[in-house]
Amino acid sequence: METVELQAASAVGQGLLYNRYRRLFAGAGITTAQVLLTSFDIEARSQYLSARGTLAKLLEWGIVPIINENDTTSPEEIRYGDNDFLAAQVAILARAGMLLLLTDTEGLYTSDPAMHPNARLVEEVSDWSLLEQIEAGGAASSIGSGGMKSKVVAAEMATSAGIEVVIASGLKPGAITAAAAGEKVGTRFHPLKSSISSFKLWLKYGRPSSGVVIVDAGAAAALRERGGSLLAAGITTVEGDFAAGEAVDVFRAGGSTRIGKGISSYSAAELEQIKGMQSGEVARLMPHGSEEVIHRDYFVLETVAKGCS
Repeated sequence: METVELQAASAVGQGLLYNRYRRLFAGAGITTAQVLLTSFDIEARSQYLSARGTLAKLLEWGIVPIINENDTTSPEEIRYGDNDFLAAQVAILARAGMLLLLTDTEGLYTSDPAMHPNARLVEEVSDWSLLEQIEAGGAASSIGSGGMKSKVVAAEMATSAGIEVVIASGLKPGAITAAAAGEKVGTRFHPLKSSISSFKLWLKYGRPSSGVVIVDAGAAAALRERGGSLLAAGITTVEGDFAAGEAVDVFRAGGSTRIGKGISSYSAAELEQIKGMQSGEVARLMPHGSEEVIHRDYFVLETVAKGCS
């Protein structure tokens, strides 16, 4: 099926789906509101803050927002695993206390239970390093577009923001109330202790990267260990074609692990001119430029424990 056909089908289906939710909540005397989001609403800081304000006001009024992707106008939204990532982004956006991801299995298993009869349900996750030995599958289920791996990545996103996450069976009666009550159901991911700001959460999970900056060992240590800013002197390589003000991934030279992500004060073309230069040289070449290529206030470190991502 072509993208335009998927979009047309979404235009029909979104209304029908929302009306189903509206009737169910109305039966309990609860008013709902339909909220359609696109990737732009998460990526653009102004749109992000606007969406957060709207959700906060709806909740303040006691109205339950029914959120879906606006597949009708955003073709890039129709792809594998998006619902899980969107759910995590919305949880962060709304400063939720819990994110519940429903699927057609009991939760996260040590391996695929359909292929391995001895697979065990992982009831709690507090140490992400233990997940490195778990085979989280990527195949979609019959009732969803994302597999278990996308749910685990979504859990990592939300727990990094201090949000508790539960992956449970949507086919099990009472699963939602049990999860909300803290009862043993599915797989519960404990929130990570983090003081990361809402801006840096947005930068880390909402803003896509437009390029790559590779730095030397000294710059890597300054970013990772001392909380410093990135200067031109520490840059060895620039990849991609990005403008000033766009987000870039930062890697250490010779390493495959991302150090973090930041907002670049310079374009890729400008960085090609000043990479490796001392601050005084940069100031003479670009007198109106910033001393920092990425200021520490606009840089967020990569999570150390990667889990199954």
